[in-house]
Amino acid sequence: MRKVIISPSILMADRTKIDEVLATLENVKAEYLHFDVMDGKFVPNTSFSLEDLKEISKKHNMVNDVHIMIEEPIKFAKYYVKNGADILTFHYEACKDETEVKEVIKIIRSEGAKVGLSIKPETPVDVVLPLVKELDLVLIMSVEPGFGGQSFIPSALTKIEILRKYIDENNLNCLIEVDGGINGITGIQCRQAGVDILVAGSYLVGNKNIKERIEGLRK
Repeated sequence: MRKVIISPSILMADRTKIDEVLATLENVKAEYLHFDVMDGKFVPNTSFSLEDLKEISKKHNMVNDVHIMIEEPIKFAKYYVKNGADILTFHYEACKDETEVKEVIKIIRSEGAKVGLSIKPETPVDVVLPLVKELDLVLIMSVEPGFGGQSFIPSALTKIEILRKYIDENNLNCLIEVDGGINGITGIQCRQAGVDILVAGSYLVGNKNIKERIEGLRK
């Protein structure tokens, strides 16, 4: 089974104890920190702001894995890179067309960050295949973006399998990430399907057994 990177999401973390949360994640050797940005427009919720990213990104040494669920990423993407994103993932559905998607990719890369592209559960994975060669990461949403604590949507596994086959057959250097409903069972299913990065929020952050759970996801 593939070795995976663990990217704990702090979406549902206690913000009054964020320093403690970050210290715990570093102590259990989480490789990435998944940082969700929501604007209340592209998705019906709000979360961390640009200023939050700027502040939090300086408080740890994990990779800042930033997922922006916002309208018009073409206007705002560069600011998230400037404020700490090491990897910046935006949504295919937030762009008018493929031409705009490619423009956002160029902007992010020109600012010095790695580029990720995400798709919602109802978006077919075929739309990202022509773009994979230009990406560092594809994020498959296995829940509807906007809220934490949702149940895993099994169709994500098929998308991961299709992507894995396409990437391997074309010798491309692009990672597959999955986010939503990840736990000890769905994490294994995603690994079997060929995922590279597991994002987990409520299953890890704030749990007393976080170290054991991270080790379980890795094994």
